[in-house]
Amino acid sequence: MKNFLAIAPEVAAALAAKRPVVALESTIIAHGMPFPQNLEMARTVEQVVRAGGATPATIAVVAGRLCVGLDDAVLSRFAEEGPHITKVSVRDLPFVVARKMMGATTVASTMRIAAMAGIRVFATGGIGGVHRGADKSFDISADLQEFAESNVAVVTAGAKAILDLGLTLEVLESLGVPVVGYGTDEFPAFYSRTSGHAVPLRCDTAAEVAALMQAKWAMGLKGGVVVANPIPQHAEIPASEINPLIEQAVSEAETCGIHGKEVTPFLLKRLSEITSGRSLAANIALVLNNAKLAAAMANSLSPLAG
Repeated sequence: MKNFLAIAPEVAAALAAKRPVVALESTIIAHGMPFPQNLEMARTVEQVVRAGGATPATIAVVAGRLCVGLDDAVLSRFAEEGPHITKVSVRDLPFVVARKMMGATTVASTMRIAAMAGIRVFATGGIGGVHRGADKSFDISADLQEFAESNVAVVTAGAKAILDLGLTLEVLESLGVPVVGYGTDEFPAFYSRTSGHAVPLRCDTAAEVAALMQAKWAMGLKGGVVVANPIPQHAEIPASEINPLIEQAVSEAETCGIHGKEVTPFLLKRLSEITSGRSLAANIALVLNNAKLAAAMANSLSPLAG
């Protein structure tokens, strides 16, 4: 593993001392937002994690190495060269590593690399899931399967609103993945605080979530935890407003023949255009909100892990 995993000194020191660490993904930088907002977000989210008393560990593949913790020069490169950097899920890791490529890690591959490094908490925007029309396309994100594999809790504003949220929750249930509503009884829908779908579990403090994580893994129950954290109220775009626009963007993607891992970047970009940047502002707000909660969870988990 040492031949592939490169943990930044700051992150390695925190892990060795059992101090709180929060993993962050790089696809959201390279493919989720335009430049320069993506770079500002990447820097700010790390600051939020630090302000919460944890060490940030942004994860990416750099020259074939699985890097856990990036310096500002590398963050800038991912932000500026985003569309030209390969989007990497778990299945793609051997390819980009063998060819010593640059790779922006998705939720699934970030979870896998975080687990390799011993990081148990990860903050993102929204997880992947079952795409609309999956009964015909079979388009189901690898993120869901990874929740059954890697012992990492992921703080998310729900699954991306462009997905079939009901079916996404059904798959997570089938995989035995705990889905926890943070301060809510309803699964959030990324841009919106509500979706009409109930969450099976609820926790109201970071300490409660950390205790659930510890209990799960102490019993030898493999896999991750979905921590569904609603977007802050001030940044919310109500479902009644955003859903018709999502339908429009999905229809445009189908017309353009866009499919697979290109769908999400297209839809996020198109929604930002349709909403005159409002969806991008909401995306940034929810990411920062998730990072704040993740830092609190990591702080609560560290004493339990020790």
